Amino acid sequence: MTPTTATQSTGRTTEKTATRPFHVNVPETALTELRRRINATKWPERETVTDPTQGVQLATIQALASYWAEEYDWRKIEAKLNALPQFITEIDGLDIHLIHVRSKHENALPLIVTHGWPGSITEQMKIIDPLTNPTEHGGNTSDAFDVVIPSMPGYGFSARPITTGWDPAHIARAWTVLMKRLGYTKFVAQGGDWGAVITELMGVQAPPELMGIHTNMANVIPLDIDKLVFSVAPAPANHSAVEKLAYERLSFVYANGIGYGFQMGLRPQTLYGIADSPIGLADRDMEKLGGDHKMRRTAAIASLNVGWCLWYQAAGWGRTTVLGFCINPCAQTVTSE
Repeated sequence: MTPTTATQSTGRTTEKTATRPFHVNVPETALTELRRRINATKWPERETVTDPTQGVQLATIQALASYWAEEYDWRKIEAKLNALPQFITEIDGLDIHLIHVRSKHENALPLIVTHGWPGSITEQMKIIDPLTNPTEHGGNTSDAFDVVIPSMPGYGFSARPITTGWDPAHIARAWTVLMKRLGYTKFVAQGGDWGAVITELMGVQAPPELMGIHTNMANVIPLDIDKLVFSVAPAPANHSAVEKLAYERLSFVYANGIGYGFQMGLRPQTLYGIADSPIGLADRDMEKLGGDHKMRRTAAIASLNVGWCLWYQAAGWGRTTVLGFCINPCAQTVTSE
């Protein structure tokens, strides 16, 4: 997974800040060790209920483990990645990995797309051709985009920060640097989950090159209401029925859905188990996703492979506090192979 030798695009571009071609090649030894660890998993007792209210059910994770160790073919996703133009470039002292696909259509609109957590660049691969080649998908040439999909710092093939400071605002600024470095004087941005936070902060920072943003996780809750929910206070009496319903749903999420976030934000270094055990990593993220994901199993494992294999090869890379409560070096779920 070492990028090829960098070539300077201009006399003023240093080797580090050039966009260097990148090729994925996970060593077979890493995949062999991955399968060995999966097969050596020490399983806990079965849950005492018949539903997932106590967490990921034993049968669910054992089925995923069996498929991962015995049937899953990483080389297929590796070949798909390597069929796309990939690059590495250094921004603020950190190597950033990206997919960069230019449309064949003139005047294509440059677009930077940011993944979330659990998430990775693998989940965006399926949108590349419809965006860059819309005429093959029922669209018009005016619908075409040049697509840039970076791996966030600490994720996938991007480098791991060794100090704190790479927060969403920093990443947002870095993405503007990246797009300008790629030669774009105007562009738009899109993101989901943590990618949505980063994209919205790009909008807040409002660089002159940014024409607009799109998010599929809009932060629309007023700060005063958010603080009330977080403090477990009852909904304000003057709320409408719709507002009270939204308040109740947010209260439920805070009470039942983000325990993992507190752990990762307050004591990220404590989570050694998900660095040592691929099943520990998979189970933690299946818990975040919830339910039985048979239909997305192959796709989920694609990103799990990226995360765990890179972590295994670079012992200690997991010690990252990139986004407050994210120590996981990569993504863990996508919706199609």
